[in-house]
Amino acid sequence: MDSPDAVVRDWFARRTLARPDVDNDAVADLKRGRRVSVILPSRDEEQTLPAILRSLATLTDVVDEVLVVDSRSTDGTIGVAEAAGATVVRVEDEEDSGKGGALRLGVARMTGDVGVFLDADVVEFDPVFPLALLHTLLSDDSLVLVKGFYDRPWGGTAEESESRTTGGGRVTELVARPLIARRAPLLAGFAQPLAGEVAFERTGLVDLPFVSGYGVDVALLLGVLEAHGLDAMAQVDLGIRLHGHQELDALGAMALQVAAAFELWQDGVGVVDHVRTTVRRDASGLRLDEHPVRTWLLDPPSR
Repeated sequence: MDSPDAVVRDWFARRTLARPDVDNDAVADLKRGRRVSVILPSRDEEQTLPAILRSLATLTDVVDEVLVVDSRSTDGTIGVAEAAGATVVRVEDEEDSGKGGALRLGVARMTGDVGVFLDADVVEFDPVFPLALLHTLLSDDSLVLVKGFYDRPWGGTAEESESRTTGGGRVTELVARPLIARRAPLLAGFAQPLAGEVAFERTGLVDLPFVSGYGVDVALLLGVLEAHGLDAMAQVDLGIRLHGHQELDALGAMALQVAAAFELWQDGVGVVDHVRTTVRRDASGLRLDEHPVRTWLLDPPSR
């Protein structure tokens, strides 16, 4: 029997694909009657969402449906989505289930046979993102899920000479990748396991439990690995992705949710409660700030 390292090296060599040179027509020809739904989980994304929706509107022969799944936005996200002709679905869970709840609801409501998750905070959105993901998925009937990877410049634009690229970001490198090495080594070949750009067959995800919050991205890999096997997944180069970088406070909560995803999927628990504790200094000296971070399993979209 091959060692996990050998399996990962073999998978990486076969299932890590270069950015394809594709256009709207090439991907449309691969659909063979299947419908494609794009799902955009959104919270307060009125600044970036209009340009993304305009770009998706040019993919008329590829994208049959665009769902903006709104998760408690307080800005004009819903208005700009409706103005662009997208279908708006609102997450109305009693407890805020965050990104995981939005993705789950998107899969439950989509009418397509094939779906594409795209983040709504991307600047200078490239329509090659969905085209490359779909081309990879639709070209191989054995695939259930295709994850994107990309360069992430730290500067404001891709052209800035001082920009540098990073791998999977701070939470990926400091939290997700060490946990993968220890608890799910077969996923070690994914360049960016927390990337939000994903194409999938609906039948492959609809019966899987989702995970609330930011634990959902790695939980989907864990779920597909368990249900369908490593070879049902691939990754494709999407080029450059520009977006804002979150503050450390937000990343701390995200890290706890990513770590909780492994407990939820592998340890048989339904809810993981953590307390994020930070030490701050104010006029009176040092103080502790404590904030609860809850991550839980969500029912499969089919329920």
